[in-house]
Amino acid sequence: MSDLDLPRFTLGRVFTDWGLDPVPFVLTVWIVGLYVVGVVVLRRRGDAWAPGRTLAFVAGMGSFFFATSSGLARYDTTLLSVHMVQHMILTMVVPLSLALGAPVTLALRTLRPAPRRLLLGLLHSRVARVLSFPLLTFGLYVLSPWALYYSGWYDASLASPFVHEMMHVHLVTVGALFFWPLMGVDPLPGRVGYPFRVLLTVLTLPFHAFLGVTIMGQTTLLGESHYLALREGPMGTWLPDPLDDQHLAGGILWASGDLIGLVFFVVLFVQWVRSSMKEAAREDRRLDLVEARASRSGDEDP
Repeated sequence: MSDLDLPRFTLGRVFTDWGLDPVPFVLTVWIVGLYVVGVVVLRRRGDAWAPGRTLAFVAGMGSFFFATSSGLARYDTTLLSVHMVQHMILTMVVPLSLALGAPVTLALRTLRPAPRRLLLGLLHSRVARVLSFPLLTFGLYVLSPWALYYSGWYDASLASPFVHEMMHVHLVTVGALFFWPLMGVDPLPGRVGYPFRVLLTVLTLPFHAFLGVTIMGQTTLLGESHYLALREGPMGTWLPDPLDDQHLAGGILWASGDLIGLVFFVVLFVQWVRSSMKEAAREDRRLDLVEARASRSGDEDP
């Protein structure tokens, strides 16, 4: 069936109308496969690896495959609202889940000496330090959506499958650059203290809200020529008014961005509290040790 003659979109089609795009499929299989091999190597060596990390990583790659191969991918150039759901999965859910999986830590613990040295050199390189600089990644994260929807980039992604795929890669990459150091699980450059992590997370919320409200409130169409042309074809019998769909897309961006951002804020806050409690426990043990040594020293004095 041609993408210019898709049946009426329903929620059920998100889960039943799948396509096998070779690039996302191969990436998902290889990346998950390598991760699982690393976990197996650790287990055979007798080292522990938290099952939650494996689950988070698999969920992240599963979310990537879902966003690029399910009904979302089938309708992402037909309905802006569907594209926006895909956008939020790729830019927030996938990077956060992959970061929780700690793949860099797993690689450092399982790679042979030569590739491990290569990975360490990459992590400590000037390029890595620049790309993980918090203010730069924050700027990229909050400005990229504006550049996507208010330049010729979005129109180009609707007209070119290659540009469309590169947009998906860009969304995941920018999300990873921003969230990975903030999560602080992997030993990456760009990690900062918990107060600054929380601050950066809170600062993203108004940017998502403002962009969502802007899209909801404007009367000009994003991708106007593309979406109006679709309504002149066979799908014009069921496609909603493009402006109504655009308003829905803006609401999805606003609501989902704030919701996922608040969840991440809670995760960071819990990590902060746990880190403070562990630090306090270490300090208590240190003081107890100092006190014990002082007591023994006093007992030994004549």
